[in-house]
Amino acid sequence: MFRSRNSKVLSALASVIFLEQNSWEFKMLKGKTALITGSTSGIGLGIAEGLAKEGVNLVLNGFGDAAEIEALRVRLENTYHVKAIYDGADMSKGDQIEAMMKHAAETFGGVDILVNNAGIQHVCPIEEFPVAKWDAIIAINLSSAFHTTRLAVPYMKEKHWGRIINVASAHALVASPFKSAYVAAKHGILGLTKTVALEVATHGVTVNAICPGYVLTPLVEKQIPDTAKARGMTEEQVKRDVLLAAQPTKQFVTVEQIAGTTIFLSSDAAASITGTHIAVEGGWVAH
Repeated sequence: MFRSRNSKVLSALASVIFLEQNSWEFKMLKGKTALITGSTSGIGLGIAEGLAKEGVNLVLNGFGDAAEIEALRVRLENTYHVKAIYDGADMSKGDQIEAMMKHAAETFGGVDILVNNAGIQHVCPIEEFPVAKWDAIIAINLSSAFHTTRLAVPYMKEKHWGRIINVASAHALVASPFKSAYVAAKHGILGLTKTVALEVATHGVTVNAICPGYVLTPLVEKQIPDTAKARGMTEEQVKRDVLLAAQPTKQFVTVEQIAGTTIFLSSDAAASITGTHIAVEGGWVAH
């Protein structure tokens, strides 16, 4: 009886210690600054919201109605008591990205957490794929991450702390037809992740990728009609037989799940996780 009670006490104590340590790990994020590209909607907005809850200041980026974006910025500041700024840099333009990074440095002294999330999509057979669409997808989905990373790393090295998190995709691990540019860009993001992780490994900076399955974001919703047209299917068939066919859970991934993974990778609990990816895709790549 004594041993049983003692075991229960020790178990409860261990749980309390774990929770306190876990809470402490995330409290370490308070006051840091995160720049999240493509954060005015979808996954990026979910990540921004999740980090703001942890007391992280924000640099928002993305397209949308100016009044709606300003309302979003103010809401995040007032709700979570953080400072949030917005920069509308076009992520296909290197000079605008450089200006955005300078804006962040002038406001916050630099970026502690960089989340490369901006992305666009186009679904089309390779022989019909518009060259302009290829160039835009490679620029926004891949080259933009190169530009933000090269500009963020010097500050992170100086502070001997930094987190670079690249939102890739299950398509960084496997391919799907009619998405040549997107799949190529996302495979490239994993290569960039691994390379930069090796370069900064001794500087207190980690570099990782998150590979989501299908999340029902505006980007995904927009590609459903194109996919339906390319495959000769209805939109409901695309959701059931294309988007969720490969996800054993038969459920869309949520933005909150991606945000939670981002928070973990940003914490000191993940300080020894670098140069790798975490797949959040309902078992897609287990096939």
